[in-house]
Amino acid sequence: MADFVRDVMTPGVVVVRPDASLVEAAQLMRAQDIGDVLVATDGQVLGVLTDRDITLRAVADGADPLTVSAQAVCTPNPVVVAPDDAVSSAVGLMRDHAVRRLPVVEDGHPVGMVSLGDLALSQDPTSALADISRADPDNWPGTART
Repeated sequence: MADFVRDVMTPGVVVVRPDASLVEAAQLMRAQDIGDVLVATDGQVLGVLTDRDITLRAVADGADPLTVSAQAVCTPNPVVVAPDDAVSSAVGLMRDHAVRRLPVVEDGHPVGMVSLGDLALSQDPTSALADISRADPDNWPGTART
């Protein structure tokens, strides 16, 4: 079992500018096969934007995803962890704040993400969630990765 966040996190992050449109953010998520991006400026995390945020906070209200900014619908001031934090701290933060992903920040700059799936793989590799997290995602027709 891993002791530190750096041992379970997914290194690297995908970032969009605060003024990026939701379409731009969604296209980036699709291209990278991820469900979230960080909203940041000058290397500082302003928020986390998920595919669910786009759906529920914009599209469901009839907003034009070409004109709505990432910052307008992201979760601002997200709870973050450091690479040297204990995995148990990340678990506790996810539980306390009811989130499934935490940006990993070092010296004020994002360096990775840790997800519920990452923690499941680390803490209980035989669990159903770990199995699901290991599975390759299905691709929509016409969006196969190259």
